[in-house]
This record gives sequence, C-alpha cells and structure tokens, in this order.
Amino acid sequence: MSAESTAASPRRSHRLLRGWGRTAPTAADVIGMLDVEQIRRAVHDSPRGVLGRGLGRSYGDGAQNAGGVIVDGTTAVGIIEFDPDAGRVTAKAGTSLDQLMEWLVPMGWFVPVTPGTRQVTVGGAIAADIHGKNHHQAGSWCNHVESFRLLVGSGEVLDVHSDRNPDLFWATAGGMGLTGVVLDATFRCKAIETSRLVVDTDRAADLDAVMALMVEGDADYDYSVAWIDIMTRGAAMGRSVLDRGRFARLDELPSKFAPDPLRFVSNSLGSLPPIAPSGLINPLTVRAFNELWFRKAPARRRDAIMSITQFFHPLDLVEEWNRVYGPKGFLQWQYVVPDSAGEVVRSTLEQLSAAGVPSFLAVLKRMGPGNAGHLSFPSAGWTLAFDAPVGGAELGPLLDRLDEQVVEAGGRIYLAKDSRVRREHIPAMYPRLDDWREIRAKADPDGRFRSDLGRRLGLI
Repeated sequence: MSAESTAASPRRSHRLLRGWGRTAPTAADVIGMLDVEQIRRAVHDSPRGVLGRGLGRSYGDGAQNAGGVIVDGTTAVGIIEFDPDAGRVTAKAGTSLDQLMEWLVPMGWFVPVTPGTRQVTVGGAIAADIHGKNHHQAGSWCNHVESFRLLVGSGEVLDVHSDRNPDLFWATAGGMGLTGVVLDATFRCKAIETSRLVVDTDRAADLDAVMALMVEGDADYDYSVAWIDIMTRGAAMGRSVLDRGRFARLDELPSKFAPDPLRFVSNSLGSLPPIAPSGLINPLTVRAFNELWFRKAPARRRDAIMSITQFFHPLDLVEEWNRVYGPKGFLQWQYVVPDSAGEVVRSTLEQLSAAGVPSFLAVLKRMGPGNAGHLSFPSAGWTLAFDAPVGGAELGPLLDRLDEQVVEAGGRIYLAKDSRVRREHIPAMYPRLDDWREIRAKADPDGRFRSDLGRRLGLI
C-alpha cells in the first residue's frame, strides 16, 4: 500500500513561529522536507542551526529555532509501506496521526499511542516520545517504533534501528529533534475489530477516591484518564471524572454501527474567532464550567459506546481551541512522580486551588515503566497536567516552588509541554542528560541541530 504525497518542496520562507501555547514567538527560515539536498545545505550553512518541525503542538518553544532554519515536516506526508497482516507501517515524518487514522482505521488498525490530539506528526511523536491514556499498558510511542531514517550533522542519512543502533535510537526518542531530522519511520500498530470504544465512567468525590479507583482498577482497562477539578478546595478537592475503556469487539457493537464497524470520521465542529477576548478564562468562568462538567458526568456508568474522537480527542472538534486563552496565550505544566510520591499530587492541588489558578483542562493519569530514552518523559507513577493562562504574577513563582517539589520527589516535567522551567532543574529531572549529550555529540559533532528550548534549558 502507498499513500504518498508528491507535493513539491516549497522555497525557503521567513516566518514567525510559536508553540501551541501562543507565547514567545521567534522567526526562522522555513524549508521543506522533500528536498534532502536542501536540508543538507542548510545543516552545513546555517550559523544558527537547523530543527525539524511538525504541526507545532509543542506548547512552548520546542519546535522553534530563532534566527536559524526550520524543516517543515508537513511537506512530506504519506505511507511508504504497509503490511496489512502485521500492522507494520513505514510513514513519512510529516504524516499526522489524524492521517494515519483516516487510512488505517477502516482496515482494522489503530495507532499504538495517541495523546489528546491527532494533530501530531510521526516525526514529532518520536521527538517527544508521546504518551497517551494507555501508557500503563503499552508504554510510549517509541516503544512501538522499529526504526527510522535520520539525517545527522554530517548530512548523512542513517538507518537507525532500536536493536542495531540503540544509543542513537534512544537518544532521539524524546530528544526533541536535537539529534537530527527524522525523515520517515517504521512502527507497529494495534489491531482493532471496530472503531468504537467501550467506556466505563466513575465520578469521584475527591482526590483520594479517584486515586484509589485508578490503583485498584486500571490494570483491567487499556485506556484510562481522569479529568480533575484543580480549583475545588476543602473536602471536594481533586474531585474527578474518570473514564476508562478499550476498543469494542464486533459482537459488542449496537446494531446501528454494525453495517460499518470500522467507520472513522475526522472533522471539526468549527473554530474559535481569530482572537478571543482577554480574560475569558478566569476563576469565575472556570469554576462555573468545572461545576457543570462534574455535575453532568454520570456518577457510575458502564459499557458506554464512544467514538475515537469522543474518547481520545474531544478538543480536536474545535480547530485552534488554543485561542480561547486570548492574545497572551497559555502554558501547560505536566509532571510525573513515582508511586511513592503520591502526596506530591495532593500538595500540588492544595497549592493550585489555594491560589485560584483557573484551569478547565487538567488530567490525572497513571504511567507504567519508562523506556530507555535518555530524555523520554514517562516513568512509572502519577502524571498531572493542566493548562492555565499566562500573565498572573503569582503563577510563575508558584510553579517554581512546585518544580522543586517534583525534583525532590524524583520526578520530572515534560519537555514537549514546557515553556518556563529553570534550567538548573534539568540534570536532576533527567539524570542521563550527560549520556545523551555524548551520543548527540557523535551524531552532530558541530552542533548543527538546535532549538530555542535547547538553548533555554542548556541542553546544547
């Protein structure tokens, strides 16, 4: 099977780029990915270095390279090879999970891992080693990658395999694009009988209740996520709506879905205005939203049938939903701490709720063991993530204090979401950083691959 893009590589253009949080934009020269010789010339000639970029869903500056060159992965899209018996796919790096689902779901295959959006490319999935609601069962994206082609600092294109070149493979997994430009990758998908999920929902009255449910029952579910209200204080602090599920079998589908059990529709309901009013997200509006969201959830529901979009990607129904935070933008803060440090989750919620940080999008998940990626984020324990508008004078110092608690607990923040952590915390959060630097130096001895994030955090 082949579904390759044959679009011509665009000329170099100078563009202002920003992350999904819409903060700290920087300008770079943008070139296409189809012309490998053009990328080689840029790697050799650009004094500010080169970085690959997909759909720009890193929240901060992970896909920006001020004054340098950006390789636009979205100019190289398509499936190069597909084994319909094994579910093995080779896809160009700019291919999005959305496109993979459009092509593969009707044939009975699903991507091995998906975050809360389908708008992530194959190259970006490797660079951030993305995780999803099934990490406790299936690990992160690079656990399912067999190999990729990587253009390194010399201009050579290397075939990097997890078993033959493990050092470079795992340095690239979660390496935020700083070991080279991924051109394409081969990975394994998940077999499914239908495109619907069987979902159980539990409304938990407080943090203790939701954490107990997850510890006791998550092993019985392929996917699990809890929406959590970080603004509620007192006895109801941490009240949550926990959704857990798996793909439905054919014999579990309601009759109305039976004629087309693998139907998948990728669409949106619309888009927000180009600029939403400042202050739309504030403690008053978010408390009202959170109250409604919690109350509308069933106290206990079993075997609900949901679509892929309903369960995995509800925010994809609104294009450019990040505009809701207004012109100043927003940040997402995500950490993981070990099981033994579960009290950090409680302390985090106590401090966030006391400060009145307005967030309608906060999730709690369980993670399984991490992989061999030097800078890969996931590790066994608890991960909490929330969005908040920037601009509040108290938010920065509060997050600095919380970062210190995470470090003391042996945890880390997610580089793909970060826009503000202090660089001195990175070696403690990622204790294999020096090993990663050594491997990167062999692949890129002249430091040709750079990013705003790499400079800000002192990675390079």
